[in-house]
Amino acid sequence: MLPAGIQPSVMLSGFPPEACGNDESVHYRMKDAVWRNGESDPLPEGLAQLDGYLGGLDLDTTWLVIFDRRKGQPPISMRTRTETATTRSGRTVIVIRG
Repeated sequence: MLPAGIQPSVMLSGFPPEACGNDESVHYRMKDAVWRNGESDPLPEGLAQLDGYLGGLDLDTTWLVIFDRRKGQPPISMRTRTETATTRSGRTVIVIRG
């Protein structure tokens, strides 16, 4: 069972070399999580989960998108922001909150 707020929708995307301007495919691991009423911020659990994924893929950077579904939040256009977080292993995670 996954921790509260962490959804099993992890995506692995590959971009063709021509889209990246080099000879190798570039892969990104991205995680999304939903923050619901009565639950704690899913950031800590998301970072821990991504740390494991990235270690297995030998990647150092990823994205975590947190959808804030709690009641009483301002419109998404006013609350969407990005921040940088670091996992325990020192990997960089770009966090998008909205």
